[in-house]
Amino acid sequence: MTYLAKPKFHHPDLPKNALGFTHRDYEGSISTLCAGCGHDSISSAVIQACFELNIEPHRLAKLSGIGCSSKTPDYFLGQSHGFNSVHGRMPSVLTGANLANKEMIYLGVSGDGDSASIGLGQFIHCIRRGVNMLYITENNGVYGLTKGQFSATADRGSKSKAGGTNNDSALDLVGMALQVGATFVARSFSGDKKQVVPLIMAGLSHPGPSFIDIISPCVAFNNHAGSTKSFDYVREHNEAVNRLDFMSPRAPITVEYEPGTVAAVTLHDGSELKLAKLHPDYDPYDRINAMTYMQNRAAAGEVVTGLIYMDPQARDMHAGLNTVDAPLNRLSEKELCPGSAALEKINASLR
Repeated sequence: MTYLAKPKFHHPDLPKNALGFTHRDYEGSISTLCAGCGHDSISSAVIQACFELNIEPHRLAKLSGIGCSSKTPDYFLGQSHGFNSVHGRMPSVLTGANLANKEMIYLGVSGDGDSASIGLGQFIHCIRRGVNMLYITENNGVYGLTKGQFSATADRGSKSKAGGTNNDSALDLVGMALQVGATFVARSFSGDKKQVVPLIMAGLSHPGPSFIDIISPCVAFNNHAGSTKSFDYVREHNEAVNRLDFMSPRAPITVEYEPGTVAAVTLHDGSELKLAKLHPDYDPYDRINAMTYMQNRAAAGEVVTGLIYMDPQARDMHAGLNTVDAPLNRLSEKELCPGSAALEKINASLR
């Protein structure tokens, strides 16, 4: 029998933040993902970030699409508003919610399959419209929920569980976010909690479209040795996979390394993932330099992590649309229907 609800009792002396909430107040249901999945590490980082930011849970809305990553909002912020949309359509739902109530804090959680394939247009337009949100992709290069097909971010040469080779070039969501106008762009690794937590805190606090691409290894299906996003789980645990896809527990992969250095992370199958943390003197306010830097490091086979770009003078969608100060869902009939005189004035201005 599986129990998805966590016990409500806890130690009475748990540390509290400035609002009086404990860490437990930001948790959700028990995860049903594979043990050792990088997505659970990201959920833990979201919980820690919201606890440290002293966010009132009811002020945050978490939205997702379809996939393993889109299941994770159920595992954190159980007292917050939540909406699980259809495949690839989370950005539209988030945009509509933001238009209705701009006073909420919006967190969109998606995957590489959800955002880089069926939802690619949604992803791009949500960012270019300047929606005030934090958009996180939990990027593992496969469709883990449907047994490991290549996603659009899979690296060329990656091997599928069935042995097929990906011959298509990978989409770079960070590069796209930079090009279409994201005003906060970052990339990290799910095993580097010391980096992920402050990036999430900064993204939630940024007044504009924030995007974080988090490389999150799939313990079950992305099994090509040398892949930048995964490791060959099937080859090492063939028996477990053949038993109705049962996955034996694995310890999450963690890493600590200094800014300006490259860390070679050994994955469960013995392959390595090279992570390059930005130098302390890197300028995150230059969009063109950020794009060039990303291309240069990618050519060197490195995955850049850290805050890649931020616009210190960012503004959101409401500033561009010149909406009223009050959230639209609080406007009364008097404000929404100002009368025929106002309509005549508008029509006259268009003649």
